[in-house]
Amino acid sequence: MAKHSGRLELTWADKDKTLLSTGDGHYDYTFVDPSDRRVAEVRLLEEVERVEAEAPADRGVELPAPTFDNLLVTGDAMHVLDSLAKIPEYADQYLGNVNLVYVDPPFNTGQAFTNYEDSIEHSIWLTMLRDRLRQIKPLLARDASVWVHLDDVEVHRCRAVMDEELGPGAYVTTVLWHKRNSRDNRAAFSDSQDYLLVYAPIGPQRWKTTRNLMPDLGEFANPDNDPNGPWRSVPMSAQAGRATASQFWTVTTPTGARHDPPKGRAWTYTEARFNELVAAGLIYWPRRGNGKPRLKRYPSPDDGLVPFTLWPSTEVGTTDSAKKEVMALFPETEAFDTPKPERLLERVIHIATRPGDIVLDCFAGSGTTAAVAHKMGRRWVTSELLPGNVDKFTKPRLAKIIHGEDLGGVTTATERVAVDELPDGVTPKDAQDFNRVLAKLAKTDDLELDPATLKALRDATRTREQATIRWFGGGGFRHVQVAPSMFEEVDGMVMLADWATNGDLARAMCAQLGVRHEPDGIFAGRHGRRRLAVIDGMVGAGTVDAIVDELLDQENVEVWATQVEDDAADRLSRARPASRLKRIPDAVLDTYRRRKASRSPFGGQPRQGDHA
Repeated sequence: MAKHSGRLELTWADKDKTLLSTGDGHYDYTFVDPSDRRVAEVRLLEEVERVEAEAPADRGVELPAPTFDNLLVTGDAMHVLDSLAKIPEYADQYLGNVNLVYVDPPFNTGQAFTNYEDSIEHSIWLTMLRDRLRQIKPLLARDASVWVHLDDVEVHRCRAVMDEELGPGAYVTTVLWHKRNSRDNRAAFSDSQDYLLVYAPIGPQRWKTTRNLMPDLGEFANPDNDPNGPWRSVPMSAQAGRATASQFWTVTTPTGARHDPPKGRAWTYTEARFNELVAAGLIYWPRRGNGKPRLKRYPSPDDGLVPFTLWPSTEVGTTDSAKKEVMALFPETEAFDTPKPERLLERVIHIATRPGDIVLDCFAGSGTTAAVAHKMGRRWVTSELLPGNVDKFTKPRLAKIIHGEDLGGVTTATERVAVDELPDGVTPKDAQDFNRVLAKLAKTDDLELDPATLKALRDATRTREQATIRWFGGGGFRHVQVAPSMFEEVDGMVMLADWATNGDLARAMCAQLGVRHEPDGIFAGRHGRRRLAVIDGMVGAGTVDAIVDELLDQENVEVWATQVEDDAADRLSRARPASRLKRIPDAVLDTYRRRKASRSPFGGQPRQGDHA
């Protein structure tokens, strides 16, 4: 028998409640019971527009293919995540298939949650985070990871909540991003970092085998503008004892110099294979064409580096560079308050996903996550509560990417390359550092070199920045919005909204019941041998008979109607004993309450067609 009971957890005011956004397109919350229809209802997603474009024919085959099946949603993340998991048409695509979740919630710095007393403010934020995590979990693929981006206001409490919801064993690490280079002299300490909490439900050791390493570009360069990208050279010789006679031959260099294999060694390849490699541009000749041939090697996953937990601004950008990226896209618009640099998201997405994987961001903001995911050939779904943000930033930004009009961010990669061929073994970065030191020494009396020698050194190590375009446009997305509630309250009575009639009512009811909407005569859908009929109007004995006549042998039916005659339910049960007749909206609200009684809020997903 266990000596102790209970577990370590964080508690806060109204933790047993769930959070409801009461504002119309803005942050304004109240605590409600999880069975409250306003949070239990599964909202429909109504299509607004499709944005698509074909990729340019000359974009380059080495780039990831643009993705088309992407989703931008306007609406509260609470409704969006529920719809993705519970409406079969979306669950088919997203349930258990999301590879990366990047959550950049309101930081609770007083901008999103105002007019609340301090303890309630923190409770609202924690409940919002907890509820979103519970909704996200069913969407995760087996090897998925969840990254939550925060400053120091809530990060310590957030980790406690993530331990509760995802399990302490899912914790991978905390990444520190050096977000600001300027100093705030008004503060006790100048805040210069944000935090990214990284969790993987399969555990860090197993997730480590699926995540990607960072590219090791330190020894790679592209002095000859090789279309295959940066490379490094390796010796083209092998141990003589294991070589065949065909690997001993004399190489003639482009300058006419002749080389035999090094003593005790053989060439790696036969002469015929070597000539094929030369024709393919895969051989490097050092010493300006006089040296022994070396083989070009390009970066591969095996060359990667384990990511550090400290990400410098020089590598992934700053908040200032992020604002400049957005301002470059929308020069006539007031800058977005809190964008993230594209290079930061590029690193997150690179580590956690591969081309074709699904990336989810349920706090889209200016749309950086989806923008970078699209440029990297990932599929994405993103949602934003504020329609103004969607109309002003998120949607136009993503449309520019589709149409190849976004030239900033990670669209272009810049690398340091040699102006002329560098000495063997010297990288462009080495040459750049050497020139910087040389320039400093030249300003002092410590450098005893004549001008001609100094000029020769500079000429031999000259480098420049070279830009490579990595995105040309193409792909597409659907813009949808969370539909209004199917209910409205009048004088304390819950009634159906005016729009919830006929076919629209059938669609809404299918969403509540987890049944695929597939209209077939009088029926709205089916689950196995059970058909679903949604009737906007009175169901009496005659209607029951008409419905039963449409059933096949061994089939049953579940009828939901806005009005029901007293004897209709009995008539249906006599005709088909396993069938049921329920009244809208009363029985729908009862279903919400029963679901709450059987599980914690958002604590699991019902089986599709499990109507309770």
